[in-house]
Amino acid sequence: MIRPDLPPLPDPLPVPTTDAHTHLGSTAQSEGMPELDAIAAALAMNVTRLVEVGTDVESSRAVVALADAYPEVVASIAIHPNDAARLGAGLGGELDRLAALLNTSPKIRGIGETGLDYYRTPEPEGQALQRQSFAAHIGWAKEHDLALVIHSRDAGGDLLDVLDAEGAPARVQMHCFSGDADFAKACLDRGFFLSFAGQVTFKANEELREALDVTPSDRLLVETDAPYLTPMPHRGRPNSSYLLPHTVRFIAERRGVDLAELCQQLDANATSVFGPWGETA
Repeated sequence: MIRPDLPPLPDPLPVPTTDAHTHLGSTAQSEGMPELDAIAAALAMNVTRLVEVGTDVESSRAVVALADAYPEVVASIAIHPNDAARLGAGLGGELDRLAALLNTSPKIRGIGETGLDYYRTPEPEGQALQRQSFAAHIGWAKEHDLALVIHSRDAGGDLLDVLDAEGAPARVQMHCFSGDADFAKACLDRGFFLSFAGQVTFKANEELREALDVTPSDRLLVETDAPYLTPMPHRGRPNSSYLLPHTVRFIAERRGVDLAELCQQLDANATSVFGPWGETA
C-alpha cells in the first residue's frame, strides 16, 4: 500500500481515533500520495477520522469538496496568518471570498488555521494584517458556532490579547501546540484544547512535553499536521495521517495511560471540538 520511499506503516492503533489536523491536499502535492490513498492508509491504522485544513481561499474550497466526498473527513477553512500578511491591501477582498464559503456545507466544522506567526512575519505591517485577519476569523467562528483552529508561533502574548479582546468562541483548538507549560496553562485557563503533533516526540522538546504533562485528558488532541512534523522515528521524512500512531503511542507512554483508553479519549475530544463525523453537526 505504501511506496518504499515513504515511511512504512506502523502497528495499527487498538481502537479508532482522530487526526485532529492534517493537510491531505498538501500531502498529495508534496508526496504524490493521492488523498484517497492517504485516507485508506490512515483507516488501515485505525485513524478513522480526519480534520482537513485549508490555508487560503483555493485550498479551503478544496478541503470542503474533499469533506463532502468522504465521510471520514471534516473541513476547516481559513487564510493562514502568513498568507494574510503577504496579501497586503488585497486582504479584505480575500476575507470576503473566504466568507462566501461559510454555510456552503455541513461538513465545515472549523475556522482556521488562523492566528499569529511572528517567526515568518517579523514586520509590524504584516503583523497588523495578521491581527486584522485573526479578528475576522474569530468573529466567523462565533457567528457560525464553529471551532476556532489557531496557529501560533512566537506570538503567544499578542495572540491571547487578541482573543481576550475579541472574545474567544466556545471551542478553540491550539493547533500544533508549541509553547511551554506556562503558556499551556494560560490557554487551558481559557478553556482551550491543546493539540500536539509529531514534534512532541523530538528529543530536544522537553518544554513541550512539560506542556503535555499539564494538559488534562479531556482537553487533549493529537494531530499530524501532515505533510509536516513527522514524528520519530521518521523525523525528516514525509508525514501522513497513517503515521499518527507513533505520536499517540509516545503520548500514552509519557502519560502512563492505556493506549486504547487514550485513543477513545482523543476521539471524544475531537467530537467535542468539531462535532460528529456525519452529514450534519
